Amino acid sequence: MGSHDAMGLQTIMGRISIGCYLSCGILVLFASRVQATSKRGSRGEALQSGTLPRFLQEPDDAYIIKSNPIQLRCRAQPALQIFFKCNGEWVHQSQHLAQEHTDLGTGMKFREVLINVSRQQVEDFHGPEDYWCLCVAWSHLGTSKSRKASVRIAYLRKNFEQDPQGTEVPLKGMIVLHCRPPEGVPLAEVSWLKNDELLNMDTKVGERADNNLIISEARLSDSGNYTCQASNIVATRRSANAAVVVYVNGGWSLWSDWLLCNVRCGRGLQKRSRTCTNPAPLNGGAFCEGMSVQKSTCNTLCPVDGGWGPWSLWTACGVDCGRQRSRDCAEPEPRHGGRPCDGPKLGADNCTGGLCIQMCSGNPLLINSSMQPDLSGSQTYTSPMCFQDSMDKELMADHSLLDPLPDIMVKGKGVMAEYHVMSHPRTFPRGVAPDYQGVGVDATLGRRGKTLFIRHGLPRPPPPPLPPPLKTTRVLGHAGGRLVVPNTGISLLVPRGGIAEDTSWEMYMIINQEDSSTAPVDEDEVLLSPEVTYGPPGLDLSCPVALSVAHCADLSSPADATWAVRLKRRTPENKWEEVMSMDEESTSCYGLLEAERCHLLLGRPGRYALVGRPLSQAAAKRLRLGVFGSPDLSNPLGYNLRVYCVDDTLHALQAVAVLECVRGGCLLEEPRTLQFSGDGFSLQVSIQDLPQLLWSIKPFTTCQEFSFAQVWGRDHHPLQCAFSLEYLGPPPTPPKLSCKISVRQVKGREQILQVYTSAAEQSEKGPIPLFPRSHCPLTSESGSTAFKIPPSIHQRICATFDSANSKGKDWQLLAQKLHVDRNLSYFACQRSPSAVILSLWETQHQTSGDVDSLACALEEIDRAPSPGTLTPLGQDSDRPDSEFS
Repeated sequence: MGSHDAMGLQTIMGRISIGCYLSCGILVLFASRVQATSKRGSRGEALQSGTLPRFLQEPDDAYIIKSNPIQLRCRAQPALQIFFKCNGEWVHQSQHLAQEHTDLGTGMKFREVLINVSRQQVEDFHGPEDYWCLCVAWSHLGTSKSRKASVRIAYLRKNFEQDPQGTEVPLKGMIVLHCRPPEGVPLAEVSWLKNDELLNMDTKVGERADNNLIISEARLSDSGNYTCQASNIVATRRSANAAVVVYVNGGWSLWSDWLLCNVRCGRGLQKRSRTCTNPAPLNGGAFCEGMSVQKSTCNTLCPVDGGWGPWSLWTACGVDCGRQRSRDCAEPEPRHGGRPCDGPKLGADNCTGGLCIQMCSGNPLLINSSMQPDLSGSQTYTSPMCFQDSMDKELMADHSLLDPLPDIMVKGKGVMAEYHVMSHPRTFPRGVAPDYQGVGVDATLGRRGKTLFIRHGLPRPPPPPLPPPLKTTRVLGHAGGRLVVPNTGISLLVPRGGIAEDTSWEMYMIINQEDSSTAPVDEDEVLLSPEVTYGPPGLDLSCPVALSVAHCADLSSPADATWAVRLKRRTPENKWEEVMSMDEESTSCYGLLEAERCHLLLGRPGRYALVGRPLSQAAAKRLRLGVFGSPDLSNPLGYNLRVYCVDDTLHALQAVAVLECVRGGCLLEEPRTLQFSGDGFSLQVSIQDLPQLLWSIKPFTTCQEFSFAQVWGRDHHPLQCAFSLEYLGPPPTPPKLSCKISVRQVKGREQILQVYTSAAEQSEKGPIPLFPRSHCPLTSESGSTAFKIPPSIHQRICATFDSANSKGKDWQLLAQKLHVDRNLSYFACQRSPSAVILSLWETQHQTSGDVDSLACALEEIDRAPSPGTLTPLGQDSDRPDSEFS
């Protein structure tokens, strides 16, 4: 051994002896290795050994997870040897894993040593500090020590030292949730969850150093279940849920205008109101304090009903064989809301005693009159003759009627005159076609050989009576009830509790049928439903009523692309005002438009109607077609067919039923529906496949036509056309009639009505129902029998969904599940939104009697465990009872 190596060894051995760093075995081994190394050392290694060891990697603090040992690593350069010391004691050589590497960049060697520390070693150590280890590296010049690395057993306790607590705060208040995570090594990191989702820490949500959650300005969306979550390398723990409810205290709206005086004449009361909707209380917020209604005395000028003045003198007889006179409603004039005069303002009369047939132009044509017109044989008449109906056409088609005027001949019989016969533009207008039963007419059809004449002076039969008033009344109290006009599709639901306790109202509902001078439609609008009035006018309810009306708008295409449907109300001044549009939101009323009905939530009694403005030519309305038949009382071999085209509503069918009841008619075919487009084309009605050898039909009546304006018109009077038939065959008993009635829109859709009947008796098909077989007639009822939902369940649903709920399961979710979540601002203004939603559901399902849809909605909301909790009567449920059972 050289002197230099020997001197270095003596120095190292001296330090080892003084510091007691190694055991005797390690000293012997180390000395031998130093000698071997010194013999093999190169020049580069001699240069490395001239410095103290420098640590390239020191052992890091480590945590033992469960029973998995950890590994400590130490790397130094230059280093002849590296050993670990743990808790002041050297780690045995056998527990070291030593490796030597060469740095490819510098060509210098470095040494790396690893040891494993087990959980048992750490648990067996009992000292004043944590289990620790460091490494010592040697070079020729001396030794270097690394940092101490602590080794700890990682854990996380289960229980939080402080769980967050639920709280209720007002809107824009401060939310503070405290959280102290469970004890753990290493310390747990805290995060917050809302409704089981990681909270987005936006600008309005902060987290202090002590892990508390702070929301400086609460919003409604901040309501929910909050959870404190603690995590470290071992586990993740969650605290108990803290329910946070952000509530809104109610505020009064502005006072409404004063209502009209409650009496029409003299001293009375008027009132104004305000609502707790500015804002409406939400999530258990306090209701407004104070009065919602103010009353004041008022004096009303007594109304003066109008009275007619005397008739004026008759005008001179005109070319139309008519004269007129008028009178004024001025004795007295209606004042202060008095009723206008009843009856016509204008009067008209035939100034020839009925001996004149009107012509469109030229002189009148007289029949059987001693007053002969001034006509010459060389005079030609080419003016079109305007006949009012098919009977008039037949009268003029028979040339024998013109015998009193020998100088005038029908085209084809002579050359003196021409008559271009054309149908009147308003053939069979709105209303009933002329009824010739009972008229003194001895008819001839030419080849039958009978004479035809009109016996003047005999009165015509009186017109058919007006239909009975469609009205229903019922006394209702606190338990509520339902008003129904039978077979019209119109009903009114008064909710439970709407009328104050110990109070009752005699309520009524009327379908207005009289002709009104003030129609609810403008020029470009169509009346889609009947006009319905409910009252009395002074009705005072605490919640809205539900009015259900039928309409005839065809909604097979998207409604917003074809129709703009509006609700209108008649004012005390007999003017119509728009209440709401079905495609817009409103807080005054609510409208739910279905394919055939519209359900309305209303707060003010009055007269209402649905109108529509077509948005394109694709807009269409539904027509209901029906064919009736009855024997001709004036002709034993005659039979009359009447075809009706009405709006597809039960109310319109009711009007037809009344007319046919008076006439003694029989329904020959189940009514059909026809889609009538708003493209401007007319409607044609024709009779087809009529056996010509057995039956004859009056001329010019095989095909009849309604103008577009008549069908698309503003009123709901039934359109009717008539076919007068006569049996020609042998006399069976009774004669059979088989034919088809075609109803089609020009360039549009068509419906075929099949007729097969015994002309002298009822149809061989048997009685055919006028109303659909699926139609379940409702009746007016009061109390709990008027509702599908039992009172106890109704009360529980309202109490549950009107109250605040931290998971957001409130009345808004109930509305969504029942598919009435449009215009939620209307429900928010109600005292009990859930009760109003249930009233709407009741009127939607009043004919089905099925509560499964409500039960399914409750189940989806996780309020009821199964759809069977609202089992209809007569059905058993094997499921357990729930809160709403």
